[in-house]
Amino acid sequence: MQETFREFLDRLREAGEMVDLRQPVDIRHIATLVDQSDKALFFHDVIGYRTPVVSGIIRTRERAMMSLRAATYRDIEDRLKAATDKPIPPVRVAGSPTREVVMTGDEVDLFRLPIPMSSIYDGGPMITAGVVIAHDPELGFNSGIYRFIVKEKNLTGIDIVTPNNMRLFADRAYKAGRPCPISISIGTHPFEITGSGFRAPLGVDEMAIAGGLRGSPVQLAPCETIDVPYIADAEIVLEAEILPTGWTNPEGRFGEFTRLMGGLHWNPLVRIKAVAMRRDAVYYALHMPWENTWLAAPTRYAAIRQALRTAGVVVKDINVTLGGCAFWHAVVSIKKQPGEGKTALLAALSVMDLKHVVVVDDDIDVNDPAEVEWAIATRVQADRDVMIVSNARAKPLDPSLYPTAPGVVPTGAKMGIDATIPEYAQREAYERITYAYADTAKVADYVAGKADPAGESGSDAAVAALAERILEKIAVEPMYYTDIAEAFASYDFQTVARAIGHLHATERLWQDKTGRCCVRGSAFAAKPPGGR
Repeated sequence: MQETFREFLDRLREAGEMVDLRQPVDIRHIATLVDQSDKALFFHDVIGYRTPVVSGIIRTRERAMMSLRAATYRDIEDRLKAATDKPIPPVRVAGSPTREVVMTGDEVDLFRLPIPMSSIYDGGPMITAGVVIAHDPELGFNSGIYRFIVKEKNLTGIDIVTPNNMRLFADRAYKAGRPCPISISIGTHPFEITGSGFRAPLGVDEMAIAGGLRGSPVQLAPCETIDVPYIADAEIVLEAEILPTGWTNPEGRFGEFTRLMGGLHWNPLVRIKAVAMRRDAVYYALHMPWENTWLAAPTRYAAIRQALRTAGVVVKDINVTLGGCAFWHAVVSIKKQPGEGKTALLAALSVMDLKHVVVVDDDIDVNDPAEVEWAIATRVQADRDVMIVSNARAKPLDPSLYPTAPGVVPTGAKMGIDATIPEYAQREAYERITYAYADTAKVADYVAGKADPAGESGSDAAVAALAERILEKIAVEPMYYTDIAEAFASYDFQTVARAIGHLHATERLWQDKTGRCCVRGSAFAAKPPGGR
């Protein structure tokens, strides 16, 4: 699929999912206007800038689905799975419209770009939607999305405190005493944004995953000042180098995916060597946190499902919860075999930066918090079913972590809760409350005037006779009280209840272990404690 970034914007307009604002707008107002809008916003006249700004394009579940042409949100996960199974390598092209205007050397001036502020406490304008392509002489290519705080007209910081392949590339270059070349493509299709946001194993090109999502190769064009390509469809490209300064410069604060203000991070510096852009370029400002959330979550779904598949666990459903910021919490329902609750926990907790995982049986709706909590309340013993892993990989944006020195990657704890029914449990202990006649007795019918027929009412002799008939029936197969009442529905309930009471009084009726009525002394009858 060769849909371009601009064609996607046009599709949003046609669907009524984007509003064009043509009046002058102060760039300082953009973030709050996007936050208030249920539509993406295109700012055609940003005061003081020649370049328009678009933001909020994937800020809802529906627009995230539209961006990848998915019929349902689950389809995004399935498409990611297909893309990782059958990635399509990118192709190189000689050039692109992105190079209609090129600035190098002293001409580079990031302050000309309409880079908005976002939250009140942000440390400066932040580039939020840059797809970064990096190259390591031995490890190959890596793509990802990282934020860049604008410090000077040709200098930024890059936030790579989280342990990932980009941090590895930068660290290797730093230790070798050389810069790490990167291209930063701004204004790219969500195919490339989603693909670059997938944490692929080292050696796997995320642009090939983006190609798998597209169903056709991503086109990459060469930069002029560094030996790294950029996404040919981009609106704006920054050619840059991560300087070998190490994690020594303050970067931030910033309103993060956590819905909290992140702290000050210590990060490397980035020198911008060239800016290339279309003559009529559009600047895309990814709005935090929801634009990040709706496309990040499916990458977690796909990775969790793959980990569980590798562990041999059959998954029914997954919910990467919004309460967990679509990064840290997952609820997984499984078709459980003995011991697989713990196996599923071990597999799921290995995925990315997941922090807390709850595994439930397939009768639990993972999207219903009350159902999940009920499973925890009725199926968990903490000393047996809560698993804690210390000193595990953590995401530095977690404000609950202990502070670490600049440049030091923190570790944290992961917790898993096995909220599946214990293997030793009796089946009847987990039978849910159900109500008789739910299929036939409908309140609307009775409100409309439905009346039930009166059953036969018997004398004492008739009650005794009915008791004998009931005894004959339960001697063959134990029956629940409700089933007896239904089997003899030609009698009114009081008569049936009296007949069963007669059997109790004559000490001929007992119950089996499931609570069904049976004949006392039969093979079905439950034994009292101690086996007497």
